[in-house]
This record gives sequence, structure tokens and C-alpha cells, in this order.
Amino acid sequence: MKGIIYIDVDKCQGCKTCEIECAIEHSKSKNLFGAISEKPLPQYRVKVEGLDEFNVPLQCRHCEDAPCIEICPTGALKKLGVEQPVILESELCIGCKWCVLVCPFGVLKLDSEGKLITKCDLCYERLKLNEKPACVEGCPTKALKFMTMDEIVKDKKEKFLIGFKKAKKVSAEITY
Repeated sequence: MKGIIYIDVDKCQGCKTCEIECAIEHSKSKNLFGAISEKPLPQYRVKVEGLDEFNVPLQCRHCEDAPCIEICPTGALKKLGVEQPVILESELCIGCKWCVLVCPFGVLKLDSEGKLITKCDLCYERLKLNEKPACVEGCPTKALKFMTMDEIVKDKKEKFLIGFKKAKKVSAEITY
């Protein structure tokens, strides 16, 4: 399944369900009750950040020309293809943190032991099963959507045209 995570910031309530769903998906047990008793605790790869009245879930944006891939000295980071995730081969990661320094979104981080990088992989195992990433699936307000670039462009055009149509109607109703 190809796509990227699209965020509708107007719908995000900052509930952090995406963080919980992500941690559970990346746990050994794959369920909440098992995950909370694991050592070390499973880590989320998406983080909800608040700024004024906006909440924004931030995770790896899986850049087409990802600077983290270019700088990785061991080749631990790889792009699987267009609209496919940047994945980490943890056995190759040496924890040098160079990728953390060059990430334009500041979303790569060290694991809880401070040895390896942790990053969003778009729940790659779920994608292979034609399922959406866990954060998208679990978002109660549907602020997160898994869409192709073509779907995003189509959605934006439709919203623009609806807004344009409304504006035209209002301007036609105004008489001078």
C-alpha cells in the first residue's frame, strides 16, 4: 500500500491516541495490557506537539530525497520507493545521531536505551497486509489520513473549488 500520512490540524484535539496506538503496534505483545508491562516500554514514533490553539501529530515525513539516508554512514536507513516509507535496519544502526541532526522535521530520536534511532516506519508490516498505519486507524477524530499524493491533490482541489463557489455566491448576493 502506497501513501503518506496527511494531517488535518483543524480536527486534531491533541488526545495522543496516535501515540498510544503507535507504541502498542511497535510492542512485542501488540495489545495495551501486554505493552504496559513490557521492559523496556514500547516507544511511540509519532508525537503530538501543541502550538497555541493547534495540535499537530509529528512523525517521519518519509522524504523522497531524505537527508537522513544520505548522511547515514552505515546505510541503516533506506527508502523503499516512491510514496513508500523510509525504514531503519536497526542491526546496521550505530547510534551516531547524524540522521537526528539533519532531519528537517526534528522527528528522529534515540530509543529508550540511547543506543539506536527510533522512527516512524508507517507501520510497514501493516502496509504489507494492505492495512493503514496504527496511528491513522486509531485516530478518533480522523485528523490523520493515509492517502496517496494524487488523493491529497484531488482533495485540496475539491476544497478550493467549494470555497471558490461559496465566495462567488456571496459576492453575487452583495449589491451596491
